[in-house]
Amino acid sequence: MDKSSIIFGNPIDTKTVRKAEKSKAKFIKKFGDDSNKVYHLGLKPIDEIKEIRIQNLVHADEPLALPEDPLVVGNIRMGFGHYRIAMAIASCAQELGRTPLWLDLASFDATGSKMIRSQNDLYSMGSKLSQKIGLFNKLVWEPLNSEGFRKITYNAADQKNSELLVPLFADLPKDIPYVGTHVWPSQGAVHAGLTHVVNAIPDNWPMGLHLAEGSIHTVQTPFAYLGYKKLNGMAKHPLKPMPDKDLYMVGHYIDHELVSNVEYDCAKRIERLDSGAPIRFLMTVGGAGAGGDLYLAMAKHLLPYIKKGQAQLMINFGDHLTMWEVFQKKLPELTKDCRTFFDDYEGLSEWAEGLDNGSEGGVTVFCHKNIFEAVYSTNLLMRKCDVLITKPSELAFYPVPKLMMRHIGGHEVYGAIYSREIGDATFECETAPALCDMIDTLIGDKAVLRQFCRRIVELKNAGAYNGGYEVVKLAIEGRK
Repeated sequence: MDKSSIIFGNPIDTKTVRKAEKSKAKFIKKFGDDSNKVYHLGLKPIDEIKEIRIQNLVHADEPLALPEDPLVVGNIRMGFGHYRIAMAIASCAQELGRTPLWLDLASFDATGSKMIRSQNDLYSMGSKLSQKIGLFNKLVWEPLNSEGFRKITYNAADQKNSELLVPLFADLPKDIPYVGTHVWPSQGAVHAGLTHVVNAIPDNWPMGLHLAEGSIHTVQTPFAYLGYKKLNGMAKHPLKPMPDKDLYMVGHYIDHELVSNVEYDCAKRIERLDSGAPIRFLMTVGGAGAGGDLYLAMAKHLLPYIKKGQAQLMINFGDHLTMWEVFQKKLPELTKDCRTFFDDYEGLSEWAEGLDNGSEGGVTVFCHKNIFEAVYSTNLLMRKCDVLITKPSELAFYPVPKLMMRHIGGHEVYGAIYSREIGDATFECETAPALCDMIDTLIGDKAVLRQFCRRIVELKNAGAYNGGYEVVKLAIEGRK
């Protein structure tokens, strides 16, 4: 059945289907038709991340020789979020005795890969414009991310375009356990005939964008479960609901290394609070630096606290130094004497490990050109920090006290709402004064951080962070 014409028993209008077909034809015209080509895959270890023994699936001349007990994590790089979730799934797969295989569908010289990269470039451009032009954000970006992507008709074009990904799956057995951490890898796997596909939905705001009929859909929260079950708001009229066998609420997608150390890490945070040690703030600036002015304002506000030994600041600049150069120019008093780890992941890891034995204070910044190191650096320091400063993206679900910045895209609002409601994060602070005021509270009123830590341990004991394990089990066992 054409997955663009009927979605979970809901017919899609002819105009939308024709538009979807034209979208696929456009990409074929632009990038070529490789539907009859066979792309062989080979294995290359991802040595950069010592904590997870991941094998990268890369282009090869000979058919793939699979390792024992494999599980494929299908993903794309769209910012750091989908990569981070993919790492969490790989970590849990390893803990459950599987060999995680990393399939970045955007990394090949194939028509489907080029289609993904071109769409990602457009999304990235829109995201950056939304931070620079308020009117564009209000009239275009926010409505697109909260309502445009929500419509079930939006799914039709993605389903049709994802047919272009099928040649990349030629070497994979149909029954191999497979988890997609973005909808396109999930749709592509289903179109290729894979039977054990889990579509790990990242956001808390139900959107038609994330549907991959034929896969098992998983969500992290009760709010998302009911929204997807009812396909709520995805059309002007009520829709036929998703079948029970296609949708599961599993909990947060979190790495095994983080889940298994929740009690220890929170105990160390309380220990530091009791001893009067500096409050450790971790900023996830990233390379693009969305919200750059807010990061600068917070860093400047923290400087007096840092000088007095009341705060410590760690900044991840992602995989390029654009925002670091901005910091150097606009905040030289912070950058001139700071500790740096540039393309020194091993050094950063050793330094982070030593943080359990004391607090060095001051400012530490790090940046890694390697995408795996850039993403996983935040995971390393997340365990050692007292407060993670982040926008409400995938990190809204992570087991660490969080100071929530302004969202980017309307769908992120519901991650912030969820996190504040379960009690491990602040409410969304949208302006520099609001963020700086919250920093004052977190440093001056230790009861807030104590409460966050208590809630994180309670949530861990309730199984809230077990989503990664549950996703892996579903991929192995199939529908229950």
